[in-house]
Amino acid sequence: MARVFVLVLFLISTTAAINVTYIENAVARGIVCLDGSPGAYYYDRGFGEGVNNLMVYLTGGGWCENKQNCLKRSNTAYGSNKNAPSQYFGTFLSSNETINPDFYNWNKISILYCDGASFMADVEAVDPETNLHLRGARIFRAAIEEVIATEMLDVTNAILVGTSAGGLATMLNCDRFRSFFPDACNVKCVSDSGFFIDAKCLPGAEKRESYYSDVIAFHELADALPTSCTSRINSSFCLFPENFIGDIQTPLFVLNSAFDKFQISNKLQSPPVNYSSWSSCLHNISTCTAYELQYMKEFRAAFLSILNDVGYNPSTGMFISSCYIHDFIYKNNKWSISPMLENETIAKAIGDWFFDRCQVCLIDKVDTPIDCDGDN
Repeated sequence: MARVFVLVLFLISTTAAINVTYIENAVARGIVCLDGSPGAYYYDRGFGEGVNNLMVYLTGGGWCENKQNCLKRSNTAYGSNKNAPSQYFGTFLSSNETINPDFYNWNKISILYCDGASFMADVEAVDPETNLHLRGARIFRAAIEEVIATEMLDVTNAILVGTSAGGLATMLNCDRFRSFFPDACNVKCVSDSGFFIDAKCLPGAEKRESYYSDVIAFHELADALPTSCTSRINSSFCLFPENFIGDIQTPLFVLNSAFDKFQISNKLQSPPVNYSSWSSCLHNISTCTAYELQYMKEFRAAFLSILNDVGYNPSTGMFISSCYIHDFIYKNNKWSISPMLENETIAKAIGDWFFDRCQVCLIDKVDTPIDCDGDN
């Protein structure tokens, strides 16, 4: 999920690096990262028939749940925009029509993630001891508003895309994103690897719930979370998409692995086996024992059950792979080559869904994890 990794992967499909843009008067307006550095984004201007279309990308990078970890994060690229490097746009952000046939000529914004709370926090007070600023929601709003104003965009089509923590942010902000474009023809959202499950039936539920509850409490998110969720249950459960996704009004595409590598490795309690064996399995699934594979299958069963319980909405798109992976679309081979479901690549599936060429609800029938990277 590291930003450096993203930069390297984008390199192969973009002709020129894009310099960072710091939001105008960001520090004075309080639109800042954890460390107080200005919010920022990368912008690539659209052309041809795409001049009135806009794609916004929210990068990922996990969360921080307390003062100590947020302070550590503030000294990294996930909590500070100091010395932000130039970036290469590739895959779904590429301006190459062959790589990105449906969105290549759109205006594109990639907003730097530096708040540790999926672009949701907006706390005025600053801790005098740590100087931590919790202002991700301001960065999200200001970056979009600034590009629309400075480029004088009359947006016809808009899409919000996010990966991992940015994928969760996409779901949380999807209806808010729609409000930016009241006159647009199509506004939709794509969440890549952002469907983090609570799954009370799986080991480690209390730990998962405690962690996200701490994120909500530290960043004071309770009032920012979907009211459709907080009005029904305790707000500490409202970062789990299973508790609010059914109430999202804007069309949403869920791209995820049913064997999500990050969740299985980091959020699922280790099975009662030799730790070194499980560790080896997590890094190389060809070494997994039958028992360990069954443990992973139980995660898949819970994940698919939750999707089923949410209910089917004709406006929702799905591409649920059995690849043992986390994050798909910024990886060049995953975007336009593999995996494929029913002869559809991820790029084609998202394009077909966005432009209403067909309904897309693709779920991999393979019930064991697949090594799609070759480096697990």
